Amino acid sequence: MAANKPNKLAFLSMPAPASYVAGLGRGASGFTTRSDIGPAREGPSAEVIAEAQARRGEEPDVDPEQFQDPDNEYGLFAGTTYEADDEEADKIYEQVDQNMDARRRARREARENEELVKHRAERPKIQQQFADLKRGLSVVTDEEWESIPEVGNLTRKKRKKDERSFVVPDSVLVGDRSSGQYENALDPQQQTSGGFETPAESGTLTNFVEMGQARDKVLSLKLDQVSGTSTASGLATSVDPKGYLTSLDSVQIKSDAEIGDIKRARMLFDSLVKSNPKHGPGWIAAACLEEHAGRMVAARKLIKQGCEQCPKSEDVWLEAARLHNNDDAKVILANAVQHVGQSVKIWLAAADLEHDVKAKKRVLRKALEHIPNSVRLWKETVNLESSASDARILLSRAVEVIPLSVELWLALARLETPEKAKAVLNKARKAVPTSHEIWIAAGRLLEQEAQAPGKTDDARKKELDLVDKTIELGVRELRRHQVLLTREQWLKEAEKCEGDGSPRTCEAIIKATVSMDVEEEDRLDTWIGDAEAAESKGKVGTARAILAYALRVFPDKRLLWRRAADLERTHGTRESLSAILERAVHHCPQAEVLWLMWAKEKWMAGDVPAAREVLEKAFVANPESEQIWLAAVKLEAENGELTVARELLVRARTVADTQRIWMKSAVFERQQGQHSMALETLEAALKKFPKFAKLYMIQGQIYQSQKNYPAARASFAAGIKQCPKDATLWILASRLEEADGKSIKARALLDKARLANPGNDQLWAEAVGVEERSGGATQAKTVLARGLQECPTSGLLWSMAIWAEPRPTRKSRSADALRKATDDPLIIATVARLFWAERKIEKARQWFERAVKVNPDLGDVWGWWLKFEQQHGTTEYQEEVIKGCVVAEPHHGHVWQTIAKDTTNIGRNTKDVLDVVAATLH
Repeated sequence: MAANKPNKLAFLSMPAPASYVAGLGRGASGFTTRSDIGPAREGPSAEVIAEAQARRGEEPDVDPEQFQDPDNEYGLFAGTTYEADDEEADKIYEQVDQNMDARRRARREARENEELVKHRAERPKIQQQFADLKRGLSVVTDEEWESIPEVGNLTRKKRKKDERSFVVPDSVLVGDRSSGQYENALDPQQQTSGGFETPAESGTLTNFVEMGQARDKVLSLKLDQVSGTSTASGLATSVDPKGYLTSLDSVQIKSDAEIGDIKRARMLFDSLVKSNPKHGPGWIAAACLEEHAGRMVAARKLIKQGCEQCPKSEDVWLEAARLHNNDDAKVILANAVQHVGQSVKIWLAAADLEHDVKAKKRVLRKALEHIPNSVRLWKETVNLESSASDARILLSRAVEVIPLSVELWLALARLETPEKAKAVLNKARKAVPTSHEIWIAAGRLLEQEAQAPGKTDDARKKELDLVDKTIELGVRELRRHQVLLTREQWLKEAEKCEGDGSPRTCEAIIKATVSMDVEEEDRLDTWIGDAEAAESKGKVGTARAILAYALRVFPDKRLLWRRAADLERTHGTRESLSAILERAVHHCPQAEVLWLMWAKEKWMAGDVPAAREVLEKAFVANPESEQIWLAAVKLEAENGELTVARELLVRARTVADTQRIWMKSAVFERQQGQHSMALETLEAALKKFPKFAKLYMIQGQIYQSQKNYPAARASFAAGIKQCPKDATLWILASRLEEADGKSIKARALLDKARLANPGNDQLWAEAVGVEERSGGATQAKTVLARGLQECPTSGLLWSMAIWAEPRPTRKSRSADALRKATDDPLIIATVARLFWAERKIEKARQWFERAVKVNPDLGDVWGWWLKFEQQHGTTEYQEEVIKGCVVAEPHHGHVWQTIAKDTTNIGRNTKDVLDVVAATLH
């Protein structure tokens, strides 16, 4: 009966219903995996399908050609045989099809690509839609990754809370109840009159109040001792009493995250050293981790195991020495040299542990016994020697052991006397014939001998010539031994020699190598570029040598002479500059600018007769030179020789007869107050040169200064008729009308001027000034806006626009101006003045410096900078500005030209004009 009894758990082995999903009843989301449906399998066979169709009463699908006998074919080609010619015909047809397909392939592929692009544009891939977001992930930091929240329940189904409860045992409740109570009764057996009975055998009583007082007293005594106020010892310590309790701040308290990282790293390193115990870096990293964690004992233990496992790793031994104190490190390194006796680092570390010089020497000499071919050990040993003789003996032995070390040979040569040094360098050259350092050292040695005191000029010159021959021979020998240093490497060696105080050796290197690997047609540009690069690095001697060599090759190039003269003016002396210019005019007598530079240098040096002599020679070489005539006139006029200057101008008008000479003649007479003679000169000049606008300007200004407005108006009108494209004539005519009280006519003249000269910012600026002076501020802003539309990159108009704005909006206006005209000096100076107004002194100074670098010929910027330094700078800053302005010699600028050309300022130098401009600007 028991056998026939049904099993109640038999349902567990039954197959699940077809729609059953595990966990669906308790709120889980159902899904199907491969483990649920099993591996992939083939579909039903043809027999199974046919059987199913028969049960449903369906007719099976039959292919009409399924049972066709190939031997009993019917049709047009039934019974034929497939021969070789049929195969050839098929190939021909197939080739024709391929050719036809190839003709349309390009068009078809283009159409397919176009359709694909259109389809991708309408329905882009998900990968393309998120491409920008994926690129953005490259800048996500580790902290942002870690701050991404964990994925929660996204099924939007309410999960049942676990409402199960458990019965708490009574023991827990009783224990918790008694934990919060206090004992408020004393044991009557231990209660005494003075306190509690101590467990001491003597039975004495302890008073805890007195113990507390004693403890406070001891603590105060200790604090007094620490603070140095204790009278018992009378000694003060270096401990800060205020930091006595706060010194715990220096203790590193590691966070839980850092501790977890250390634990994980410890597990990784532990696995590393166990899996590969012969890997030295693993032991080092594990020891460093323990050191970082503050477990020095564990770190030393690990590195000790590393030394045992990796006895041939010098890094492990060095790390072990670092982790131990000095005495233990000595023992460790002593063991290290037993295993890696050829390690230079080990021996050097052992020598560093010694504090006594004798002990260091002993260690290093022991090292040299093991490693005699180490250059570094020899150098360290020599450096420890205090006497030159001992160092020389060591180096002599070193070069015998290591004959290929150029460094040791050079060190030995430096310690020897000049005669012995030559012998040493000869031996070094034979031992190392491929070293260019030895040849350069030989050249420097010869130069030092030549500069020794007590030698005649001829002997010194011969020895310096020997330097050139030595370097030239060295270059040839190096080429013979296939040592091909590049031209750039030789230039670096020359710069190094100059830095080491051997200018003649530097020049010899330049002479021997500067023409290497340079095409003949590129030599001039290449050498100029080399000289500029050397000068930018501060290697003036190298630049001078390059230019000197280039001048020997191209003695008739004016550009080279100008470069050499500018180099001497900036970095040389007056004597060297005068010598260069004298050679320059000898080779280029037709170069007027070189004559003028030479005469000016003589004049600036205070030697006026020498300047006259230079100009006389210049007249002989260039009899019809306008610039030389005018320079001679200026020299005589500014030195008070007015009669001579007038005679020179008369002769110049006869010999040269140029429009500029006629103009300067009129200006000279005007400056001397001879207005009638100036007007006569101008009348004669205008007959010769009716298209020269400056003649009309000077004539009109003379008439205007005499209050002869009709004559001045006629002069300006004649000039405008002859030179309608000269904006300055229009501006002077407008100012004449304005001075005569006819602002309307001045405005009309400027309108006509803008029609004749479209896009001229000076005319627009003058029109704005006319409106401002006539009281129409609104109209001035309108004209300024129109001007900016026509001249959007004008720094002059943008500067006016910035100052026309209210103070809060000037900064944004200046930003717009900088975008429109980035490198305009007027805008940069305006921005500097804005910083000045905001008391940003350093920024203002930087922007003023930037403005004068962009255009040093603008005198108004120099004036503003000097005014700024006079208010906020020191005397050194003011001198620097004045010096820079004198070197630049500016000639342009609205205020600068007005003051420089004023007859009352005739004869003033650049510094005086700069002072007046700075005082005038406001």
